[in-house]
Amino acid sequence: MKLIHLSDLHLGKRLNEFSLIEDQEYILNEICGVIAKEQPDIVIIAGDIYDKPVPSAEAVRLFDDFLTRVASLTDNVFSISGNHDSAERIAFGSHIMEKSGIHMSPVYNGSIVPTVINDEYGEFCVYMLPFIKPLSVRRFFPETEIESYTDAVNAAIDAMEIDFTKRNIIVTHQFVTGAQKSDSEEISVGGSDNVDSSAFDGFDYVALGHIHGPQNVGSERIRYCGTPLKYSFSEAKQIKSVTVAEFREKGSLEIRTVPLKPMRDMREIRGTFDEICSAEFSRKENKEDYLRVILTDDEEVPEAMGKLRAIYRNIMMIEYDNRRTRSAHDSMGTAEAENRQPIELFEEFYKFSNGGDMSEQQRQLAQLLIERIWRGEA
Repeated sequence: MKLIHLSDLHLGKRLNEFSLIEDQEYILNEICGVIAKEQPDIVIIAGDIYDKPVPSAEAVRLFDDFLTRVASLTDNVFSISGNHDSAERIAFGSHIMEKSGIHMSPVYNGSIVPTVINDEYGEFCVYMLPFIKPLSVRRFFPETEIESYTDAVNAAIDAMEIDFTKRNIIVTHQFVTGAQKSDSEEISVGGSDNVDSSAFDGFDYVALGHIHGPQNVGSERIRYCGTPLKYSFSEAKQIKSVTVAEFREKGSLEIRTVPLKPMRDMREIRGTFDEICSAEFSRKENKEDYLRVILTDDEEVPEAMGKLRAIYRNIMMIEYDNRRTRSAHDSMGTAEAENRQPIELFEEFYKFSNGGDMSEQQRQLAQLLIERIWRGEA
């Protein structure tokens, strides 16, 4: 049994006001090429299909085209909802699509029935567990104490009544303790959404989504495949890929990755304004890449963004690294930041990013959103 593990497509995503839909269409075409070459029995999409619960029309069209192509290249596609998705929208039409080998996770209802696929080694059971919170699980198990995300996942898995003498894999979208995070993920303050890896004891493979960097957690059988594209500059040095896993008899697992090359990379360049503008410097750079420019000039360069975009049209942000900025950074220690209000930190971040103060209307809106997030309403 061979599977290809994908996750976190985030279709429709915008980054620093740049639409990434063209880049996403390109990389999905590359993935289809990998699937055609590898000829897997199963393709997995482990959540965060879309970047928003209500995706744009172009994002829906893109996923529709991709899903249609993938279904023509393999017998079984398993796709679950992530924390960015609407579980109800992902589940729509799932019973009809099931007949075509496209398995979309239903809204969690306390009962998960595996899809069983047979090969020369016997039964291969696939369980789909979409992104869940303690609140969404607790109501189905009123007699079970469910306070943490680990409790919720344990309760959901216990209810599956799995025969662990067979080969079993689970597709899920959670933050497993110990995974290395990037700046583009939504992780709860203090790690309250952590799930202990012991919750997945007994599974032959855990196909995870949520964390954007490809990595194993504890062992190779618990794996994040990562995003197909870079979605923050903290991911600039990552090599994006798809994960290929092959199973024979129970206990046999081979994992490898197939690198993905994007249409436009996401990189950081550094130097003085004059150095970066020089013909010698720019000749060595791919001018179409998405860039974060770090200027080392001691004084801010007037209209730097407009001038640099005449050479590098996809600059996403400009920052300064000089004596002044280092001094400002050093003056704000971690302890001081922890004692400040969220709105104060956000105001400082806004000023640093935009070169000016927030308006009163912006401040009120930010404060309202912060309060809603802390109450769990957003």
